[in-house]
Amino acid sequence: MRGADRPLSEAYDVALLDLDGVVYTGHRPIPHAAESLAKARAAGQRLAFVTNNASRTPSAVAALLTEVGVPAAAEDVVTSAQAAARLLSERLPTGAKVLVVGGMGLRHALRARGLRPVSVASEHPLAVVQGYDPMLSYGLIAEGARAVMDGALFVGSNGDLTIPGGDGQPKPGNGALLQVIRAAAGVDPVVTGKPELPLHRESILRTGARRPLVVGDRLDTDIEGANNGGADSLLVFTGVTDPLRALTAEPRHRPTYLSPDLTGLLLPHPAVGGDGEARTCGGWTAGPAGDEIELTGRGDPYDGLRALCAVAWRSDEPVRPGAVTTALSRLGLGLG
Repeated sequence: MRGADRPLSEAYDVALLDLDGVVYTGHRPIPHAAESLAKARAAGQRLAFVTNNASRTPSAVAALLTEVGVPAAAEDVVTSAQAAARLLSERLPTGAKVLVVGGMGLRHALRARGLRPVSVASEHPLAVVQGYDPMLSYGLIAEGARAVMDGALFVGSNGDLTIPGGDGQPKPGNGALLQVIRAAAGVDPVVTGKPELPLHRESILRTGARRPLVVGDRLDTDIEGANNGGADSLLVFTGVTDPLRALTAEPRHRPTYLSPDLTGLLLPHPAVGGDGEARTCGGWTAGPAGDEIELTGRGDPYDGLRALCAVAWRSDEPVRPGAVTTALSRLGLGLG
């Protein structure tokens, strides 16, 4: 946990933004997102929209962003399909055949890198790349498995086990689908999406960022990916992560900054101070009290959360939920 004495939109040259749960949910804009991003742009911060979803082309993602009030062009979007295509283009000769177990997003990215998408193992592809596609067929998965069994390089666009469902319930994601070819062929895929480094590298190469800030709602993809890439991160609570999950996070899932939503780009972030085992932020003080962490004071609840995190994250061992639930209830931010 770190403070910033000026708005993050001024302190970082590029914001690498996750989409679902940060900018929109489904096709619905998240409150304050569009106006916050417009103000960040006006302050000089460049925006890049980074997604693990390999099924949509950058143009399609840009169109959706524009629809929810965030004007964007295809060049503002970075996808796991593009990261996979770059990795393959660096390992294969120009024009090499790649069997695509996925949709148009992957095919578009491969062609842009000078590779030739194919759909059957009889074409003798040098690689197989798999990405999420809701219309994925058993026949195409079987072709991919056959090619991997024959020695083709196996690449997965991302390893997310689940994706959000329209009814609020998670559905199987590409990480779950990858297990079919993995189990059949006995080969582990090279994964390019968050939290692995290829997508972070792709984002930096495409934006030329010198001081990037990763913005996301997921600890195991966005925040872990930022930590893997040595970048600072802002966790927002408009998606899947709640304050209790943040407090109990292991070191690789701990962000640099916290904010309720994307308005956190426009503000300085208070530093956490204190002596001994206690930590203070704003009007709040947190410290150990037996087996729990105690919180006293009043003020902005997110200052209280920052103080709690500073105490909870002093150890590499995640704090148990029961140690922080009483303190967290004082803030009115929910327990998950």
